[in-house]
Amino acid sequence: MTNPSLLELLPGVQLVYLAEGGANVVYRFVSAVESPLGAERDPRKPLPSVAREGTERFAGKLLRLHKDTAANVSYKEIVQSFDTLVRPLFEPDELVDQTLIRLPEGLIHRCNEQLRLAEANGGRPKKRHGGYLSLTEPFGLLVMDMTTFDEPGSTLAELKPKWLVQSPSAPATAHRCRTCALREMKNQDARPTGQKEQRSFCPLDLVSGTFDDVLRATEFVKGCSDRTRLAHILYRNPTLQKLLSHQKAYHKVGLHGPPAQSQETSLDMTLRDCTMYIKIPSDEEHPVEIRLGDLDLKSAAGGKAEYWRDIEIQLIEGGWYDGLNSNQGISECALHHSSAVQHPVA
Repeated sequence: MTNPSLLELLPGVQLVYLAEGGANVVYRFVSAVESPLGAERDPRKPLPSVAREGTERFAGKLLRLHKDTAANVSYKEIVQSFDTLVRPLFEPDELVDQTLIRLPEGLIHRCNEQLRLAEANGGRPKKRHGGYLSLTEPFGLLVMDMTTFDEPGSTLAELKPKWLVQSPSAPATAHRCRTCALREMKNQDARPTGQKEQRSFCPLDLVSGTFDDVLRATEFVKGCSDRTRLAHILYRNPTLQKLLSHQKAYHKVGLHGPPAQSQETSLDMTLRDCTMYIKIPSDEEHPVEIRLGDLDLKSAAGGKAEYWRDIEIQLIEGGWYDGLNSNQGISECALHHSSAVQHPVA
C-alpha cells in the first residue's frame, strides 16, 4: 500500500549528473535550457512536460541515488537514523536537509547506462569506474542544493571538520591530533607508490580561540580565495562550535568506548566525518549560509568497526600521535606548533 505522504518522482523526469562519492551519485534536475543527462539538444525545442514539472517541483533540491555497496544500508534506514539521532542535535538551518522519495520504474537502469557511457567517453572519474546504482533500492533522497549553480557571483567553500577534539585514546604525550596523525601515516604509505602527498588544515585550528590559527587553517579550504573573509566567517562560528560541543559530548570513540559495532559508536563517528558547506555571496551585506551535510549514520558493517579500531592501534603503536617517525617533520598540526613554541630549537 502506497504511503500518501511519501513523495514520488514522475516517470520521465530528466537528470544531469553532478558528482559522486563512494556510496552515492548526485544529480541535478534538468532545467529548460539544459540537456537531459548531459546530452546535446536543440534549445529551441521545449522539454517534455514531465521534465519541466520536475524542475519546478524540486527547485533548490538535488537527487541522491544509492550505489550498490558492501554496507548496503537502505535510504529508509538512513533517513530514520538522521531524523531520530542527528536532526535533534542541530537547528534546521544548520543542516543540509534530506527527504525520502520513491523512484519511478526504469530510472536506475537509465542512470546506470549513462554511467557506463560516461566511463567510455571519459566523463566519469576513473576511480569510480565499475560502481553502479543499486537495483534493489526503491528510494532516492532529495537533498538541499548547496551548489552555486543558480547563484552567480557566490562561492562555495567546503571543509571536513573531523576530530575537533583529540581522540580519547591518544597518548598524553601526543604532538599530533588524530586527523593530522592519520594524514601523515597515509602520506608515508603513499610515497613508495609515487602518489601525491596530502596537505590539509588541522581541525584544532578551526575551533581555536585565536583568529590567526583559524586564518592558518583557511589556506587548505577549497572554494574561497578570500582567506581573511573566510576566517572571519569561521572564527567562533556558532554551528562549528555546536559541532565541537557535540564531539566532546559524544566522545566514546577510540579504544576504550563501547563495542565498535554499537549505534552509540556509529553516531560518535558520524559527528566526526561530516562536511561543512559555506555558501558565500559576493555582496558582503548578504548573509552567509552554513550547513552541515554527509551526516548519514556511519555503519560499522562490512568490516568498518574493525577498520576504526585498527587505525587507532596503528597510530598509537606506530608513534604517529607522538610524531616519532623519521618522516614526520614540519606539520600543520596545532599540537606540533604549540610544542615548537614551548620547546624552540636552540
